[in-house]
Amino acid sequence: MTVALPANADALENGLIEIARKAGAAMMEIYQTDFEVRSKDDASPVTEADEAAEAVILPGLRALTPDIKIVSEESAAKGDVPDVNGETDFFWLVDPLDGTKEFIKRNGEFTVNVALIAKGKPVLGVVYAPAIDKLYYGGPDGAKLIEGDVAPKITAISVREMPEDGVVVVGSRSHGDPEAMKAFLGDLAVKELRPAGSSLKLCLVAAGEADLYPRLGPTMEWDIGAGHAVLAAAGGMVENMDGSGFVYGKADFRNPFFIARSPSVPVKYEN
Repeated sequence: MTVALPANADALENGLIEIARKAGAAMMEIYQTDFEVRSKDDASPVTEADEAAEAVILPGLRALTPDIKIVSEESAAKGDVPDVNGETDFFWLVDPLDGTKEFIKRNGEFTVNVALIAKGKPVLGVVYAPAIDKLYYGGPDGAKLIEGDVAPKITAISVREMPEDGVVVVGSRSHGDPEAMKAFLGDLAVKELRPAGSSLKLCLVAAGEADLYPRLGPTMEWDIGAGHAVLAAAGGMVENMDGSGFVYGKADFRNPFFIARSPSVPVKYEN
């Protein structure tokens, strides 16, 4: 599906990258302190870094695209959710700090995530991991990895063909069911099972460092929208367990289990 973007593509890209970097800087200021960890109503952890990043991202997006609605995790947790129609609307999908558990563990595997959704599909997105200074961007012209800020190293990325010696499978560092994963993989030749935090799992597949990410557990749309945008721009795919297309803008923003992969990796779908 080809969708016209609501503004100049270069302006969107540059603005989005700048917003993500500023949000990451706000998070890193708190990362260096003895920050407090609280629990939301669903018992998931939240820190002041989640809120500080959102306080940068939301006004930044409103300035960049004043007419586009924003669905953001921390605002949604407080009941502030705009009415969006996933079949017809453009809307921003934001997870200010994906991988809060990794942030708390201080292992660096947490990210800023912003995606633009158009008619149920992610059309561009940025995933920024400030602790390791890696920024993944995906849009109409492809996907890239940007390392560094002052004199950045920019590398075009794409999914790879399935390796002859077996696939690299990524899974959650803080969530997951090993038995369910084993059953899903079946007799697929697996070279390595690699744990990773946050939406970096999708980006590893996009960059050709991994081949398959089965998510056999609950997520929300904002958890994966930006990573999906990067993966799609890199030639990869996200699909439901029955092989049907993955869509955004669902009534409760909850995701079913899904498969993210390079198209060359065969999978067995549920009937």
